[in-house]
Amino acid sequence: MSPKKINTVLAAVVVLFTLYLGLSFVLPLGTAFPGLPNWPGDDSGFPLVKGSREIAMGLAAGVLLVTGHRRALGWVLLMTAVAPFGDMVNVLAHGGPAATAFGIHGLTSTLIAVTGSLILRETSKAPKLEEAPQPA
Repeated sequence: MSPKKINTVLAAVVVLFTLYLGLSFVLPLGTAFPGLPNWPGDDSGFPLVKGSREIAMGLAAGVLLVTGHRRALGWVLLMTAVAPFGDMVNVLAHGGPAATAFGIHGLTSTLIAVTGSLILRETSKAPKLEEAPQPA
């Protein structure tokens, strides 16, 4: 399988998972924020804000993936990796288990950042221009 196909599959997984996660916070699917010992109640608005954030990130990356704007997709994925990193910091700052912080949020952030970096690396290879024949 070519690197471009592998990168596309990884990006699609990131997009689909991000959309699923966002919808699970917005819709009443009973999702909990992994690692937070004091999960804010549904009436706090926290799940709606978190879900909206995830849906927006998933839609942005999904549109770029579908339309073929691969370089922009790589940059958006790198920016998207900041959200699970922030979640990891949030869990650690509020006394959550380090295993959950690093094992769920840290690995998610790393996977998204690696995917974005691979796509940027793939798109940085400019095709070589063929030299035009010199006039005699």
